[in-house]
Amino acid sequence: MLDAKFIVEHPEAVKQNCQNRGVQADVDRFVQLDAQRRAKQAEWDELNRQANQVAKQIGQAKDPAQREALKEQGRQLREAATAAKQALDAIQEEMLQIQKRIPNMTHPDAPVGDASANRVCRYGQTPVRQFDFPPLDHVQLAEKLDLLDLEAGARVAGHGFYFLKNEAVLLELALQRYAVEVLQQEGFTLLITPDLARNEILEGIGFLPRGPETQIYSIEGTDLGLIATAEITLGGMFADQVLEAEQLPMLFAGISHCFRTEAGAHGRATRGLYRVHQFTKVEMFAFTLPDQSDPMLERFCQLECRLFDGLGIPYRVIDTATGELGGPAYRKYDLEAWMPGRNEWGEITSTSNCTDYQARRLGIRYRTKGEKGTRFVHTLNGTAIAISRTLLAILENYQQADGSVVIPEVLRPWVGKERIEPRR
Repeated sequence: MLDAKFIVEHPEAVKQNCQNRGVQADVDRFVQLDAQRRAKQAEWDELNRQANQVAKQIGQAKDPAQREALKEQGRQLREAATAAKQALDAIQEEMLQIQKRIPNMTHPDAPVGDASANRVCRYGQTPVRQFDFPPLDHVQLAEKLDLLDLEAGARVAGHGFYFLKNEAVLLELALQRYAVEVLQQEGFTLLITPDLARNEILEGIGFLPRGPETQIYSIEGTDLGLIATAEITLGGMFADQVLEAEQLPMLFAGISHCFRTEAGAHGRATRGLYRVHQFTKVEMFAFTLPDQSDPMLERFCQLECRLFDGLGIPYRVIDTATGELGGPAYRKYDLEAWMPGRNEWGEITSTSNCTDYQARRLGIRYRTKGEKGTRFVHTLNGTAIAISRTLLAILENYQQADGSVVIPEVLRPWVGKERIEPRR
């Protein structure tokens, strides 16, 4: 979340940013409450000071009547201090609830507006393929090649779940190995993370664990939820910890299952693997010093481009408009792959610089030798490979006229073949 002092000192900038991002947050009320908080804090401090002073006088009083009068005065002061503290707590809680709804500030170069304002930065190395036959979508291909069983998934767990079969299983494992080998060479520490996280970690990263707008599956009777991305678990690793400045940046690559309710999702995007309730993802995450986060975002984006250039998937890089940014993101790049079955671009990865927004919520700080105090780290996240959508893009872009699908060259060592042939 934003620093409370920053909000109070720059209310107009914060309000304009909320407007640009389409977020409702009562900034004026927050500023008003802050003034009340300061006044109530001063009142509470003064009552405590007077109560302590009276307590000393009681011990020094020799006259019984005077001692009793001081005791009564002390009791009244303590009651008043308790009431002031309760009022102060209520003010601070209301401020916190408003503060949580205020999004991060936005990079000055991010385009302002809704999705129509998204800016195309560049295209990948692989051009969009011109087919000399009518291309199929990935569901049709997967049925012909016996790679996917949506009906069995629905019987077992409901719509949005699926079984991968045969070479699709090998492709999933190959994509994981491909991503982690690239990231290990780049200095990332490899992790397989828990698939569950506490509500306080989910909230700290910026997800709503419960409520009508949640994307999280909650575990009844616990404070746990299934994670929607390894960003949650990777970001939560150092909650309430103090890191050393010389440790930063710290780079992690996490493999996890991801679970999303996809509340409100409908239409063509729900067909097949594009929008599902469970998938596997390799996620990049970084903890950095404040002056390292902007260049780290560019590095994450370049790594995503390198991975998809290596796979030979056509894509474009999008500088995401303010109205499409999640609350924690200061700036976000999306990679959109060309999906012939839909005849349009579809998001396949994203990477965000969240500055100190998540770290402030999670209490992740760093200290510098020779300097007093601590500061909040900056956090960044980026999708290396989201398996389900990458499988979709491979099947649709590598399909052949005879119904087979060529396997990207970089994945062949793990899959063990050059193409997937129709089953006889």
